[in-house]
Amino acid sequence: MYSSEHEKQVMALNNCSRVDEFILLGFPHTGGINIVLFAIILGFYILTIAGNGLIIVIVRADRQLQKPMYFFLSNLSCLGMGHTTATIPKMLVNLLSEKPTICFYCCMLQLFNFFYFGVTEFFILTVLSFDRYLAICKPLRYTTIMTSNLCLQLAGGSWAAGFFCIISQVIMVATLPFCDSDTINHFFCDIGPLLQIASGDTQLIEALNFLVAMSVVLASLLLTVISYVFIISTILRIPSTSGQKKAFSTCTSHLTVVSIYYGAVLFIYLRPSVARSSFSLNKAVSLLNTVVVPMLNPFIYTIRNVEVKEALRKVLRKKGTDVR
Repeated sequence: MYSSEHEKQVMALNNCSRVDEFILLGFPHTGGINIVLFAIILGFYILTIAGNGLIIVIVRADRQLQKPMYFFLSNLSCLGMGHTTATIPKMLVNLLSEKPTICFYCCMLQLFNFFYFGVTEFFILTVLSFDRYLAICKPLRYTTIMTSNLCLQLAGGSWAAGFFCIISQVIMVATLPFCDSDTINHFFCDIGPLLQIASGDTQLIEALNFLVAMSVVLASLLLTVISYVFIISTILRIPSTSGQKKAFSTCTSHLTVVSIYYGAVLFIYLRPSVARSSFSLNKAVSLLNTVVVPMLNPFIYTIRNVEVKEALRKVLRKKGTDVR
């Protein structure tokens, strides 16, 4: 009896034709509100690209910023632009579309890019915490340890690790049959909504997704926390209050970004069954994570960082002189 039922299910899946495109439910289409939402998200996207792009230009242009910390910050800015570009342009098109759709392969590409850039961000944030640990706890050995070769290896390793963490999951999702539904209850191709509408067995993918999330997020968070335990204990041993404030000021921007990133991701993805999560709440948090957080990065780092602000003033003064 069980065997017969199982055979029927297998035959049904084998006869299932591949979905050519998905419908993205996104947000309720209510005319005028969609236009307002389009304008707001477009504004955030422009600020994100401009802000992160400006960080990269400033770091490249100013010799005072040719330091490991700013090299990794440039990587973080690149990732921020990639992460937000993976979802927002298509979201903007769909906000003005009567039938918001995305082709199957475009959906898989979006899924890969979103998680690839996101996972790599965690690795770069961990590398930044290691850089701050060396700068504050091992200042005399900092320049000999954090060489340009090591910086390139750490950055390259982060990008490569992000790729290998995500590629197998995306391939597994791409091979799933989608027979019962082609409607994704989200504004982009997130893994939870995709697994919910898949017709095949998704338990292995869910387990792998949870394992990767546990490994990447918790391991990187643990390493960051350990780094800051040593950093804070070192700072507290500095005799002068001004010295303590100066040391803390180099870490506050990084800590702020870390708190925002880890908070959002722990809420959305670090659960055993992402396919059965509350999508309404996930949409709201995902919107903050994809639209607002990448825009905040350059502002957090520029407002709290004296060297970046000074470099920005130099660039603006130079532009003003060139115009005259």
